[in-house]
Amino acid sequence: MKLATLKQGGRDGRLVVVSRDLSRYTLPEITTLQAALDDWEKAKPQLQKVYDELNADTSKGEAFNPEACHSPLPRAYQWADGSAYLNHVELVRKARNSEVPESFYDDPLMYQGGSDSFIGPRDEVLAKPEWGIDFEAEVVVISGDLKQGATPEEAAKEIRLVMLVNDVSLRGLIPAELAKGFGFFQSKPASAFSPVAVTPDELGDAWKDNKVHLPLRVTLNNKPFGFPNAGQDMTFDFGRLLSHVVKTRNAVAGTIVGSGTVSNKQDNLYGSSVDNGGVGYCCLAELRMYETIEKSQPQTSFMQHGDVVAIEMLDDAGNNIFGTIINRVNTQY
Repeated sequence: MKLATLKQGGRDGRLVVVSRDLSRYTLPEITTLQAALDDWEKAKPQLQKVYDELNADTSKGEAFNPEACHSPLPRAYQWADGSAYLNHVELVRKARNSEVPESFYDDPLMYQGGSDSFIGPRDEVLAKPEWGIDFEAEVVVISGDLKQGATPEEAAKEIRLVMLVNDVSLRGLIPAELAKGFGFFQSKPASAFSPVAVTPDELGDAWKDNKVHLPLRVTLNNKPFGFPNAGQDMTFDFGRLLSHVVKTRNAVAGTIVGSGTVSNKQDNLYGSSVDNGGVGYCCLAELRMYETIEKSQPQTSFMQHGDVVAIEMLDDAGNNIFGTIINRVNTQY
């Protein structure tokens, strides 16, 4: 099924059930997504019934408008982002002439982001240009309750929903923050999630091994920027990432865990961009890393006022699965 949250009814918004083709929505009795997640065993069949009826009768429902949406969870108990695509990490290190520690291949990288307030999928990103504004296109999952010490197999059974995210990064602030030894804070502002969250079964055969085996499509200012396959080169699947979250503590229903920037290994450096026949990138930092490796210094600037990034995923038939994240940068707020 497909679920979204409209910007109405308080700070947690109003839960709606969206048709498979994203054209219509209807209001279920359950008013918020968090309430549904808190009682998922009871809520899921109720929402599924509404979803099935909506898809069966095209006269039902109101026109769905992503512009009216908040992120499916406008706020969450936890937002933890991994770095499951080690090609991304390897490029960062290579650009710095350093090696990736062996532990990175066995133990996931992860940071805990701010989850008290997300922005909507069509909201502006408010930031200063000198902060080095970047997007990061990722896949995320929302879990049910997870017990401390859950295995990857146990954790995978608690995956409730799948979404996309623009994990906004302020690259110019990161070095000073990491130098303090406490990790990200101001360099990771509010993220924007896809208009719609979907249950894994909506992905069909593309949901396999706790990964989404489809290209994640990114455009920058209406030009193709990247379409790497999210199921390829993902070292740690979502079961493993969720298990990492609960190594030392429980996690509650509504926990969001991200894959990190989707990144595929390229056959050659020069052919990595879309313009040169490659699959491109899901963040500007990765393009700048390639440029540094190839040309000794970055050639592309970070996002400027008015720049627009769009992130979406299509199924094999070309249908939009999650709706499209479209975020415009506003540096003059």
